[in-house]
Amino acid sequence: MDFARRQRDPTRHIVGIVFVVLVHVLVIYALVTGLARKAVEVIKKPLSATIIEEIKAPPPPPPPPKKVEIPKVQAPVQPYVPPPDIPVPTTTQEPVISAVTATPPTEPNVIAPPVVEAPPPPPKPAIRKGIVPIEKVDVVYPKEAIRAGVEKGRVVARLYIDEKGLVTEVRIVESDPPRVFDREVIRALSRWKFQAEGEKFIGEIELGFKLE
Repeated sequence: MDFARRQRDPTRHIVGIVFVVLVHVLVIYALVTGLARKAVEVIKKPLSATIIEEIKAPPPPPPPPKKVEIPKVQAPVQPYVPPPDIPVPTTTQEPVISAVTATPPTEPNVIAPPVVEAPPPPPKPAIRKGIVPIEKVDVVYPKEAIRAGVEKGRVVARLYIDEKGLVTEVRIVESDPPRVFDREVIRALSRWKFQAEGEKFIGEIELGFKLE
């Protein structure tokens, strides 16, 4: 169907007429029932308007300070001044006199005398006589000899002495009269003390008795 035929179609005109009629009926009904008056009253009411303030944005930060560039001052270039010519001193070398080394005369070969070793010390006697104590106990004239009427006597004894100079043993070699003075001699000589020599030795001593 072309455009001219569609314009001449009666159904389209009927729909438009019906729509216009309905609009007029609604307007008349509104006027009769008073809906239009209510609408006018609603319009006449005061309208409250609230003013919304515009939110101001924070001010932008200040711009950073500009760096002031200090112009570089170039140091003045000093002109090159050549150093003055200094004459090099000439050193005069003196003649070096070499030392004359005299060769020492050769000494004749001297033969050293033979070393004479000192003779070893003579061996100590096995039994020493005439020994002197550093501490001693006096020998007492026995009371038995006094009662027996013995007026004098003689005793030869040997003392065995250790490294510290102490007497460890006393032996009677001779006794005159026999066994009269032996006990007293052994008692007294056992307490004698001699100079320590660091070694043992044997000493011999002779004691004489006389009643006064």
